[in-house]
Amino acid sequence: MEIALEEAHIGASDGEVPVGAVLTRDGSIIARDHNRCIQFNDPTAHAEILVIRRGGEVLGNFRLPKTTLYVTVEPCPMCVGAISQGRIERLVYGAVEEKMGAVSSNFFLLNDPHLHHRVEVTSGVLEGRCSEILRNFFREKRQ
Repeated sequence: MEIALEEAHIGASDGEVPVGAVLTRDGSIIARDHNRCIQFNDPTAHAEILVIRRGGEVLGNFRLPKTTLYVTVEPCPMCVGAISQGRIERLVYGAVEEKMGAVSSNFFLLNDPHLHHRVEVTSGVLEGRCSEILRNFFREKRQ
């Protein structure tokens, strides 16, 4: 999560919403990135999507079994869909996303019985720091 926070800080310095993500397998980092929606003019360029795409390239497979995705903020519905489609084994996130969170705060998509893939979820990891970077970013935007 520390590395995901580093990525979030990089994103914030680029004017992106500060969300960072890291994809690992067997304790090794496969991919790391941050939101790049503004940079790429792409609403799908969330940190999670970017590391999932890169993970597929690195592993040579659109399925990402035995991987763990660390993300500073609870994923949105789009990212939860990608997590499920990629067959990511475990999701670890920091801050709750009160507006668009799709894991434990609003939509609970990973608990939907219609999904054929189950993801192990750990939430609240470095939650204070993950929340703080978002609060500071949006406070500065409002000023």
